[in-house]
Order: sequence, then C-alpha cells, then structure tokens
Amino acid sequence: MGDSAAEDGRRTFESVCATCHGLDGRGGQRGPDIATRAEAQQLSDEETLRVLRTGKPVAGMPAFDSLGTPKISAVVAYLRVLQGGGKASPILGDAQRGKLLFFGKARCANCHMIGGSGGFIGADLSSYASNASAQEIRVAITDPNKDLEPRERTVLVTTREGRQFTGIARNEDNFSLQLQSVDGTFHLFSKKDLKHFEYLSESLMPSDYGSVLSATELDDLVSYLVHAARAAKKAQASATKSELEKEED
Repeated sequence: MGDSAAEDGRRTFESVCATCHGLDGRGGQRGPDIATRAEAQQLSDEETLRVLRTGKPVAGMPAFDSLGTPKISAVVAYLRVLQGGGKASPILGDAQRGKLLFFGKARCANCHMIGGSGGFIGADLSSYASNASAQEIRVAITDPNKDLEPRERTVLVTTREGRQFTGIARNEDNFSLQLQSVDGTFHLFSKKDLKHFEYLSESLMPSDYGSVLSATELDDLVSYLVHAARAAKKAQASATKSELEKEED
C-alpha cells in the first residue's frame, strides 16, 4: 500500500470506523474487535469490501458504499495493517489428521462435540475457532486452566455414604446442586446430604496436551478446529439463504 493510500485509509478509518471499533480496531462500546479477532482476519478482501459496502443492519452496522470504491479499498488495506501487516495468522497443520486426533488419540470428543458428534460435558466446538486466533486456540489446548471461568471449574462431591462424584455444576442454589459427570450423566444432590463439596482450581480438561501431543499434532488439531468453524459458517449461511428464498417464494 502506497504512502498516500495508507494515509487516506487511516484518515477514513479514524473518522468513520474508529467511533465503533476503536482507533486500533480492537473494539469499542458499539463495535467488535476487527483487528485481532480470527473471524475478521479470515475474511477475504472481497468479503470485507462487501461488508463495508452493504453493512450489517442486524448488527447495527451501516453501509458505507457512498464513500466510493477507492476510499473503501483504502480502509480495507489499512485494516490489514492493523491486523498485522495485511496477513491473517497462518493456519498450520493438516485438518484431516487433526480430525483423527480429535476423535482418537487426543480424546477431545469424549467431552466436546463438533458437527453433532462427540461428548456433551464440554462446550460444543463446532464454531469455536470463528472467534479465536490459532495462537489462542493452541493456548486453550495446552493451558486449559489459564483465565478459567468459575463455571468451568471442576466440582468434587462426596456424599455422606462416601461416594465421590466429579464433574461440572450445571445448576446450584442454597439447597441443591445439579452435577454433570464426565460420562454425561446428571446427578441431583441435596446439599444437606453431602459430606464434602468444593470447586477445584482447575478444569476437567487434561492439562498435559503440551507434552502428550507433538508440536505438529497440536498444529493439526488447531487446523481441524479452524476448518470445522469455517464449515459451520458456510452451512449456516447456506441455511439462511435457503430460508430467505423460501420466504420470497
């Protein structure tokens, strides 16, 4: 991008886009992060231009077609600079090998689901990679206890009869606890019948993937999650298009 185009893109971005997305593109009170978020980085220039021209009315984003093609193109070029030199984070690894790992050696499918297949106790990861960079996904795999949310912490329960249960608390109040164990079974306890009950400072997810899986296998797993998210996005777009066509008929 030439100096004049870069300056034009910067000025237009700061006067038109920064109000919602922030001067650095990393989000504000009225707009999401479009600089570091994987979903924004992975859009092609053509897709980004289309968003700028037509807007996203449902999300409250207006159309900027009136700016004209040169200014819009300059904004896209400047956005690429904010995103890290005009290139999205490279996705390494082989998605097919990653799929085999997900449902095999890595045992991710014991807890997580993708495309309707897998376990129930963990989050559905079908679209997870749409909102995370490759590096963020890798860290989430190798260091699952980093920035762990309270609701994701492992719960350990011991009944007065001495039976132990480990899982995730799905519902809790002053008198009762609903626990989902690793096998997906739900257990309802009255707290007065419990001998011991505590939230541990770790998640159910294994924390040894950094040593159990090689660097190449981690790349493969990340690649599969990214490709799965893209497939889910395309399927959703196709379904939405079909619904709109039915309404028009």
